[in-house]
Parts: sequence; C-alpha cells; structure tokens
Amino acid sequence: MTVEERLLLGKRYEGISPFEFKNELISLAEGKQKKSARAMLNAGRGNPNWIAATAREAFFALGQFAVDEAKLTLEAGDLAGMPSRRGVFARFEAYHASHRDHPGMDLLAKIITYGIHQLDFDPDDWLFELVDGIIGDHYPVPDRMLRYTERAVNAYLMQELCDNKPPEGEYKLFAVEGATAAMCYIFQSLLENELLARGDRIAIMVPIFPPYVEIPHLAEYHFDIVEIHASGTADDGEHTWQYPAQEIDKLRDPSIRALFLVNPSNPPSVAIDQSTMSSLIDTIKRHNPQLMIITDDVYSTFVEHFRSLMADLPYHTIGVYSYSKYFGVTGWRLGVIAIHEKNVFDDRLLQQTEPQKKRLNARYSSLTTTPEQLRFIDRMVADSRQVALNHTAGLSTPQQVQMALFSVFAMLPEGLSYRKQTREICHKRMRLLYEGLGLPLPQLPNDADYYTQFDLAKWAVTHYGQGFADYLTATYSPVDILLRLAEQSSIVLLNGGGFYGPAWSIRVSLANLSDDDYAKIGRALHAALETYVLEWREAGGTTGGS
Repeated sequence: MTVEERLLLGKRYEGISPFEFKNELISLAEGKQKKSARAMLNAGRGNPNWIAATAREAFFALGQFAVDEAKLTLEAGDLAGMPSRRGVFARFEAYHASHRDHPGMDLLAKIITYGIHQLDFDPDDWLFELVDGIIGDHYPVPDRMLRYTERAVNAYLMQELCDNKPPEGEYKLFAVEGATAAMCYIFQSLLENELLARGDRIAIMVPIFPPYVEIPHLAEYHFDIVEIHASGTADDGEHTWQYPAQEIDKLRDPSIRALFLVNPSNPPSVAIDQSTMSSLIDTIKRHNPQLMIITDDVYSTFVEHFRSLMADLPYHTIGVYSYSKYFGVTGWRLGVIAIHEKNVFDDRLLQQTEPQKKRLNARYSSLTTTPEQLRFIDRMVADSRQVALNHTAGLSTPQQVQMALFSVFAMLPEGLSYRKQTREICHKRMRLLYEGLGLPLPQLPNDADYYTQFDLAKWAVTHYGQGFADYLTATYSPVDILLRLAEQSSIVLLNGGGFYGPAWSIRVSLANLSDDDYAKIGRALHAALETYVLEWREAGGTTGGS
C-alpha cells in the first residue's frame, strides 16, 4: 500500500469506533500473514489469555455434587429430581471426604467453609443456594441477586474496590451480564426515571472506553457532554494520565448532572491518584452535592491498594464491576452494579415533582402497591425486563454461583496468590514492550499495566524536537502507523484517539498475547517509528530535541 493509499484509508476511517476500525487492520494483517507466514499479533482487544483455573475446577466439582444431590430425590435414567436443602451440608462433608482426589474439591470445601466461618452463612442455606443455583432449576430469587451470593460478592468488592476499608452502611447489588449490560441498564433507568433527561449536561472523564461517550450521543439521550481530560504531565513532560485542577474544576458547574468514568482508565490503565481523588471529592461535596457518579472499576484488581469513588463518595456513586478481565471470563458475562443504601439516586426520586412521581408510579404500579417507595436499584432490575417481565428478571443462577465462587476464592490465600500472578504478567509484558521499543519504562504510579497508551506526538517532540513532530502530523494521519504495522508486520493495535485520548496515541492491550509477542511488537513499532525519522531526515530535517 502506498503512502497516498494509506492516507485515503486513514481519512475514510476518521471518527469511526476503534473497534470497527480494527476490522480493517485485521484484514490487512491477515493479508500479510498469508504472504509471509508471519503470525498475526492482535493486541487490539483486552480479552486476557489467562484464566482462574482452580476456581473453575471448584465450579465443575460443585456441579457434579449438585447433580448427585438431584438424583437423591428422583433418579429415572436421564431424569432426576430437584435437590433438597435438608442436611445438604452434612452430605457434602461426606462427599468431600470420599472425593478429595477430584480436581477442585478441596478448594470448593475451602470456599464453603469460608462462607460459614468468615461471612457467618448458615451451612445448609449457603450450600443449598450454590447447589440449587448451579443446577439452574429456578428463576433467580431474589431477582436482583441471590441472597448469599450478594453477601459473598459484596465482601469481595469491599476487599478490591475499598481496600478493605469500606464506608459505613451497606451496598445493594444487582448481578448483571457483564459491565456492558450494566452500562445499558444504568443509562436506561436514569432516563426512564427522569434522573437524566434528553439534552442534559453530563461529564465524562477521558480517555475512556468509547461506548461511554458514544451512547450519550444517541438520539434518545443526546446529552450535552463535558469532557474531563487526563492531561496531566510530569516534570519531564511525559503523561501522568491524571486530571489537572482546571479539569476537575469543570465539575463545579451544578448544571452537570452526572459524571461517568473508568478507573483505572482505559486505555492509559492508570488509577486516579490520591491528590486528584481528594480534589475531586472536595469539588463535588462543596460545589455539586447532587452530582450522580457512575464509575466502572473493572481494572481495579491490577492496582495495589486501589480505592474506588464508591468507597470515598458512596452517597453519589454507582459502582460497576466486571469479572471478565481479572478471572478470564469474558464469555461468562459476569458483572455487578453496586449502590450504597444511602444514595443520591433515591433522594432525587423523592425530590421529584408530583407529575413526575405520578408518571413513575404508573410505570411501576404492577410491582408493588407503594411504587413511590421503590428504590432506584430495584427499578433498574424491573427496567432490565421492560417492567412487565420483572418476575423473570435477574442473572442466571449458574452465572451467579460462578460469581460467588470467584469472589470467595479471591479472598482466600490461593486467590491472593493468583492476584499477584496476574499483576506480574501485566508488568512483565509492559517491560518487554518498552525494551523492544528501546525506550525507558514509564514510571507511572497507580499503573495497572493492563493496557498502555503510547503518544507518538509526545515521543516525536521528546526525542527529535518540534520540527519532526510538525513534519509527522502534517504529512501523515494519526492512524498511518496502525496501517503500516498491520500491512508490514501483521500487528493490530488501536488508535488512542478513538478512546478520546491524544489523537496521535496508540493503545496496546498487554493482556491477550504471549510475553514474547510484546517484545516483537515493541521492535516492530520501533522500526516503524524510525522509518518516519528517516523520511524526515531525507526531507532535510535535523534533530532538535533531546
């Protein structure tokens, strides 16, 4: 492909979602792969290439025990009855003693014991919820989340999102089909309950996962978006991916009704630092005390001592968490929405006008005789099934059981060891990428290293001066290097500008390829960058940077 062809192709894909642009890059990379027998390296998606194996073994061990329990009540060939609660824990103890050599049995016993002794669960009730849930022979009851599962997941969230120092009071949880479903349900219910109206002003902290900006632009929302930019830099001019005071100050505007963020961010993969967090908290409490916050904390487990806004601003915040990245379960679709029992969403419902309350009472009147008292999180459950199908709402019970097992596993010594392993994988791949690039490793506090965002324009200025940076941006489009890497090296990366970050930045997922592949990507990226430098020098450019 010629330079002119790349420029035309880059123009064509300006403004399109990076996840759609990647299809063109994959096509180019596959073409190169066929011609050269070079393996395609797709670092464009964040699906991890590891899984929590032993927790899955516990899940499947539980499944076999549950089927045996069902056969105790009725067994007729391929047909079995329903498990019985009475005495189920005693039967499990006997089953465990005779099946200890089976994969997952010992871990399953530890998970069940942890629930009993550390979370104060009734042995028969806890185990029966797991057994009946994994069989999947009942609708979820309660529909929002199974009773003990909610408590197990809540304990896990307090460990990972609140650094084991949660605020006073309880969180109510809603089990959902991953963070994407959570986004849809939250946007929908905010609109349905008139907590947000079409055209309202909302703030979004960027860079961010594109749908958080793309959804508000849809016709049914058409929100007025204020972008809060992570434009902070260190003394050496490098990105810190933190939010300067002048950006946080935008939230002083009381016409901003809601704030959306991903923390740690995507793609910089950096958590908000304590200084910025303190400024954010102070600004909201003093200047915008009715602000509604939605924080997606899916990458929290990759940052030591992470603390979510749901921990420090519980009244204002809906927390969203997905199990997909940490446990390697994107296919399971496991996620949860968390709202503190005392929250701005319920209070704003109480403050609505009588006509608004009348409309909403009519919407939810089939659920309760006192619809005006229905909490926002329960309205969200109903809205997820168009209200009329509320009786069939809720995440499937086998999914909830897997979520419960993952949660308790993560609080055991085995789970803490697993957490250390996953963090080390990401940090190692980051080091290999930058070694391949021939550049020093960025020193970023609170860095998850699940992704990295490499700013070409900043690199150009730092290493070759403003003259080279001007040449690069004037001669090429921001996606040119992505097209080069795909066509010439069978490497697929995404454009950081598509994540509302710097236009000339590149997003690399550090989760989904083997360790050595990141050294290869680094070397290929380095070679592509040097090609630009060579072209500039041939055009008469001279180095003016450090």
